[in-house]
Amino acid sequence: MTQTNAYLASKPRYEILDGLRGVAAMIVVAFHLFETYSPGTTSQIINHGYLAVDFFFVLSGFVIGYAYDDRWDKMTTWQFFKRRFVRLHPMLVMGTLVGVVLFYFGGDWEGFEPINQTPWYMVLAVFALACLMFPLSSGMDIRGWQEFNPLNGPTWTLSWEYIANVLYALIIRRFSKLFLSLFVAIAAAFTVILCFNIDVFGVLAARSYASHTVIGGWSLTPDQLQIGLTRLCYPFFGGLLLSRLFQQDKDGRSVLNLQRFGVRGGFWWCALAIVILLFMPRVGGACEANFWMNGLYESVCILLIFPLIVAIGAGSKVTGTTSVALCKFSGDISYPLYISHYPFIYMQMSWVAKHQDLPTSTHIFVSVCVFIMSIATAYALLKLYDLPVREWLRKKLF
Repeated sequence: MTQTNAYLASKPRYEILDGLRGVAAMIVVAFHLFETYSPGTTSQIINHGYLAVDFFFVLSGFVIGYAYDDRWDKMTTWQFFKRRFVRLHPMLVMGTLVGVVLFYFGGDWEGFEPINQTPWYMVLAVFALACLMFPLSSGMDIRGWQEFNPLNGPTWTLSWEYIANVLYALIIRRFSKLFLSLFVAIAAAFTVILCFNIDVFGVLAARSYASHTVIGGWSLTPDQLQIGLTRLCYPFFGGLLLSRLFQQDKDGRSVLNLQRFGVRGGFWWCALAIVILLFMPRVGGACEANFWMNGLYESVCILLIFPLIVAIGAGSKVTGTTSVALCKFSGDISYPLYISHYPFIYMQMSWVAKHQDLPTSTHIFVSVCVFIMSIATAYALLKLYDLPVREWLRKKLF
């Protein structure tokens, strides 16, 4: 079939998967708010909230496979990249811009010492590089945390998402199911290696504070690069493999029957499972001898339970006005919420450091307000910025 520059219409969406993405994004915001009050990884209140990132990658791989695997005869690789750019990049720019606006509000906390020594033109330079998805080294760290993007930390996951999209479009989309299965099996082995803190490459000692977890992936240091690549490969390409196992061949047959995974009330059961898994306290506690238990827990979540939840969500039907509306709302705001909330968390961290003597009720009130403000901001950005800009870009690029 002749390929054109026409914009291919989007396929019907998996509404439950959209809703689950929103549920996980809200948990991420709550996790970051509680993280401010947590002395360490073993005592975080929403202890496994960071696993939402790995769940996001499973969702992304599954949806990419569903949306594009059977359309390569209708579009070029460049058109695929343009579609992903239109979907992802406008909110990346806006989320980083929010970080610019709020940057100097965090300068009073000793945890962000470089802020007060950073001139405005350096902030703008970092903003420009971040908008180009240029991962910043420690020499450009204007906050002190060695993040890819010191104006908006969570964009590190988008950097890896872009890498996954490039690998998919250039190489992995051509893999057969068998070859993709072998690739995913190798990626699974590296996930186990990370979760059990097996230092194969001699770099994990630098992140002893996060031993037997998958925490990390946001810096250009060797340990963080290993963690980020590991956290990307199995979830994303495992999700891609899962979507292919559900795809029907020319005779209408598939390796897995999607409908068999459907359950009544699928959204609510899957959402409950996500809440339980991410809220789970540190498995094995703070005793170093039991750290392996937490590694086992995270391995099982990433390798088995997250793909199963995605399969159940994809195979189930959303019914009822409330469920449909909730899935749509949470799905719509999921990406804007995730990509724009962290500058408010930076500000909350600074406020908490300066007001530790205030009553607990005051801290709860401020945290709730930040949570609500993050959701309201995400919704406003979606309606007033993201949707209009994406529509404008579609008209210009296609």
